[in-house]
Amino acid sequence: MIQLTRLNSQQITVNSDLIKFVESNPDTVITLVNGEKILVHETADQVLARVIEFRRAVLAGLLNNSSDATTMVAAGCVQPQERSMVPRSEARPEGRSRG
Repeated sequence: MIQLTRLNSQQITVNSDLIKFVESNPDTVITLVNGEKILVHETADQVLARVIEFRRAVLAGLLNNSSDATTMVAAGCVQPQERSMVPRSEARPEGRSRG
């Protein structure tokens, strides 16, 4: 989430994952994926810098908590380790079916 300022000087917090694109003409217009448009004081470059800063902070937090392997796997940062080299279908005892 990033902090921005509407043209009426009201502070807003925007989910940066929902930003579709940012235009400057001369006011900065942020278009969200749902089609909603937000006019803000910040320039397009400032909006981009805040999005990058936010995402870096999120990734840094994940890397600092590297002892929590579940979080790293869920975030797609690392691949889970296989517990067995035998394919699952071959690892079942004979005569037992799935179900």
